[in-house]
Amino acid sequence: YTCPLPLHLRLAPNKVKPHDFLAGEMLVLFEAAAGYALFKLSDKGALKNVDNLKKQFETPEAASKMVKLKAFKKFKDTTKALKAAAAICEGKLDKNLEKFLQKKGPKEGKGKLAVMDSKLGNLIKKKLGIQCLYNDSVIDLMRGIRQQMDSLLNLPAAEKMAFQLGLSHSLARFKLKFSPDKVDTMIIQAIALLDELDKELNTYAMRVREWYGWHFPEMVKVVTDNLMYAKSVKAMGVRTNAKNIDFSDILPEEVEKELKETAEISMGTEIAEEDIMNIQQLCIQVINLTEYRAQLFDYLKNRMNAIAPNLSHMVGELVGARLIAHAGSLISLAKSPASTVQILGAEKALFRALKTKHETPKYGLIYHASLVGQAAPKHKGKISRMLAAKTALATRTDALGDAEGVTVGLEGREKVEERLRQLEGGQLRQISGTGKSNVTQKKYAKPETAGQTYNPAADMTTTAAKKRPRDEEDEKEAATKKKKAKKEKGEKKKKVKKENGEKKKKKKKKDKDKNGKKLHGIMLNPQDPEKLHADGRRKAHKRILKNRGLTRIRNKKYRTPHLRSRHKFEKAMKKRRTQVRDFTESKASRYLGEKTGIKANIIKSTQLKP
Repeated sequence: YTCPLPLHLRLAPNKVKPHDFLAGEMLVLFEAAAGYALFKLSDKGALKNVDNLKKQFETPEAASKMVKLKAFKKFKDTTKALKAAAAICEGKLDKNLEKFLQKKGPKEGKGKLAVMDSKLGNLIKKKLGIQCLYNDSVIDLMRGIRQQMDSLLNLPAAEKMAFQLGLSHSLARFKLKFSPDKVDTMIIQAIALLDELDKELNTYAMRVREWYGWHFPEMVKVVTDNLMYAKSVKAMGVRTNAKNIDFSDILPEEVEKELKETAEISMGTEIAEEDIMNIQQLCIQVINLTEYRAQLFDYLKNRMNAIAPNLSHMVGELVGARLIAHAGSLISLAKSPASTVQILGAEKALFRALKTKHETPKYGLIYHASLVGQAAPKHKGKISRMLAAKTALATRTDALGDAEGVTVGLEGREKVEERLRQLEGGQLRQISGTGKSNVTQKKYAKPETAGQTYNPAADMTTTAAKKRPRDEEDEKEAATKKKKAKKEKGEKKKKVKKENGEKKKKKKKKDKDKNGKKLHGIMLNPQDPEKLHADGRRKAHKRILKNRGLTRIRNKKYRTPHLRSRHKFEKAMKKRRTQVRDFTESKASRYLGEKTGIKANIIKSTQLKP
């Protein structure tokens, strides 16, 4: 018996043999968004003719005659559907599918299974020993089942739509390696709200203290905590009620006793009941905001431990959240190098230092981390640099790694703590090699040689010898010579000073007349005819001619008066720009009058005649 086969099967006889369509039970494995389905093929010879196969799936009635549902394994939730779809995409056999085929599938050697994917068929054949069929006719059969899936599976349209939509979104996120749990937008918003709440709380608490201080000013020094202060004011009201109120739930015993004592001798003014009511309402706002702030902080800690556990372990939840918010996202923070992480938040100081050519800042937001706070002031720069390097690695692990929980952060924090202990203890470290082992000074081991041994008995001790008389005489002679040399130097200096003084006196004598009067200017000898004009006037001296008409060289802007004043004005304006902000006039349009008939062109008013 020979079965007529299609051309593509005749060209590949090893894939399918003529009796493969007819031997045993033929089942079809169909993967849907809702679960796995096993259909029994009623007509085995329908796979021979592809055209008849398409016609038999045109209507739901014909499809139900062609294929019948044998078993259906429904997914419990979207996560299991995602695991099954991901396993199929990666060419792996899902455990749920394996159990389903073992229970409901064909047994070894008694039937065959039509599968859409050839890789999945090979896995089923290896693990379960079921012969699988995958060719073009099976693809057309699957296309017909998908066309009439609603009638064959008896699923509601809304449920089927929900399964398809959920699986498509989850699979798209899985392909993009996107996790909805790692959305850092919530962290950015939470840390911004936390900072704003801190500012508002401080403002409200100071307002409560200042407002109630008119009535009970001494309470500010007794109760220092803002929350305790607000609760005490809310419970007490007027200070005269402090005796009859129990503050044990709010304040410690010592503070409560001091508060009641000071309330009796307070110098505050009396206020009305309406004022107390408004103050108490403000106290309620402070208490509610403080409670909400604590709740928001717990939420932020949980989100940070879920999204960036390694970063939180390295620098803490608050500092890590501020780093993420400043960078914009966890991915952008992971892309930043360690040098950027170190000075993140100190951009203003960095550019000011670059502009003025001063030292750049050593730390930014990372300064508030606990490890930097533990270091001494001289070691803060080194610890912040090392902490920034480990923080950059931790951030990249959180943003791009698949591991859950704290992995790199533990080792990184231990290394930073070890480095901190070494800096505080002053231990030496090896520069070459690994650099992790401490420097140890080994004892000198004496080499065992056959040389002469040291004889301590041959040692001699010398005593300090007395000075000889000759040595004393030599020292005295040296001292006298030094004294003589000093005297000679002093005499030489005096002679030089005398000579210089005589020269100065001679110069002064030259400048004086016979009568002893000083001669101002350059005096010429009138008896010398060469130094006089024909009319008897004296000629200009050589020195005067040499310096005639010469003045010191000055810049044009300083030499000319109006340029000098302009330069002075520009210099003052430059100095003023750094101190005072320029006034910018408003760009509002000119007033054009009302619609009632006022003329905008009239500048001067005219007096009306009576």
